[in-house]
Amino acid sequence: MIEARRVVVVGGGSAGVAAAISAASAGASTLLVERDPFLGGDLISGLPILGCRNSLGEQIVGGVASELVAACAERGGYVGPVFDWRTLWGECVDPEALRLAIVAALADRGVELALGRPVGSLAADGGSVHELTLCGSGGTERLEADVVVDCTGDAAIALAAGAECELGGPGGEFQPVSLVFQMANVDAQALLSYVRDHPGEAILADNPIIGRSPAECAEELYEAGYPYMALSAEGSLLGDAIASGGMYPCTAIFMSPTSTQRREVTLNSTRLAGVDATDPHELSRALPVLVAQVERCVAFARKRLPGFGEATLARIAPRIGIRETRRLIGEHVLTAEGVIEGRKCAEVVAKGGHHVDIHGSGTYQKRVPVSGGHSYDIPYGCLIPRTLTNVLVAGRCLSSTREANGSARVMGTCMATGQAAGTAAALCALHGHTDVRELPLELLQRTLRAQGAILDGTA
Repeated sequence: MIEARRVVVVGGGSAGVAAAISAASAGASTLLVERDPFLGGDLISGLPILGCRNSLGEQIVGGVASELVAACAERGGYVGPVFDWRTLWGECVDPEALRLAIVAALADRGVELALGRPVGSLAADGGSVHELTLCGSGGTERLEADVVVDCTGDAAIALAAGAECELGGPGGEFQPVSLVFQMANVDAQALLSYVRDHPGEAILADNPIIGRSPAECAEELYEAGYPYMALSAEGSLLGDAIASGGMYPCTAIFMSPTSTQRREVTLNSTRLAGVDATDPHELSRALPVLVAQVERCVAFARKRLPGFGEATLARIAPRIGIRETRRLIGEHVLTAEGVIEGRKCAEVVAKGGHHVDIHGSGTYQKRVPVSGGHSYDIPYGCLIPRTLTNVLVAGRCLSSTREANGSARVMGTCMATGQAAGTAAALCALHGHTDVRELPLELLQRTLRAQGAILDGTA
């Protein structure tokens, strides 16, 4: 038996959650397919939600992202929008509150879930996907959909249907994979006091728009009172530990608060470069290496970091974090120039504002901020595969160059593109458009604005 759905969203991470909520909100019968037994992906890792604000602090992503942040606040799980005095504003939330908020928001919209059910195969012809086969312990299930939204992060559906994609860097390199974790009972005041007195130990004043010295930024960080900062490998504390073998090579230990009640902080420092995360064998081999790095970092933090002497390991992310795999080649390709120059366009369906961020092996990281701390526009064409008609792509695998993807891959931007793709898919299904290019752009933009998406009015 083949079951029919108006919209099928594949992938339940930040882009997929936003796409499914938005498609259902627009009135379409929506199924969300996720290979894992739970939803959220990196959203529930404990990382801050980046990309919701530009470096000036202006909100540039609304809609579903704002709804979920507000739902976390209702559950007592929102720290707030916090500035790291480096270049970034992050929406810092409790991942446990966000787990609950995501499921509740989907249930409120009537989104049907297919968890633990990866897509095993699909049937496509003439650029149209007309059938998906889901696999699982209970057997297979065949589905039809008017429109499919690929939020897999790897462009897996678009690729299988015949879309053109790029993989990794020009030399076959990949940004490192990571495993983030939380430590509880952290004395944030002691940590911030140390950074205030030793500003060279942190990455501060990284963006020219800040216009203050690292010492002044360290003072601002201390006054704000939140442990949202990056302990730099160029400082003596972490740098000496790397040189002596007490820590693995990394750019920094990036920290962000997840719960003031639990005095809990996320640490993002583990890294293993050169892993093709589309290969399950390579990803499987990476896990023991990353787990060993987690234990090493916990030991270093407890022994050496001010404020961590009594801290305990509280939680490890439920999955390996992946920065880079495939990128779609779509009707429009987002470029590094468009990102860095903060370009705006008439075809806008989402905004980004994160700096170009390319991690490499060892301590290497390339960071290029958006000029003036501004935002840039992402046009509808970045979500449309060139050779397909009823498939849209959102999230990390949107159509972009490698450098542009280093900005657009963050979760806030993924939610914005997910909302755009989900809304477009629903409108196409409801209005009988068999090719997503037929959808009037003005209708899509008007609907997105009505959903609270931000398309205008920011620097």
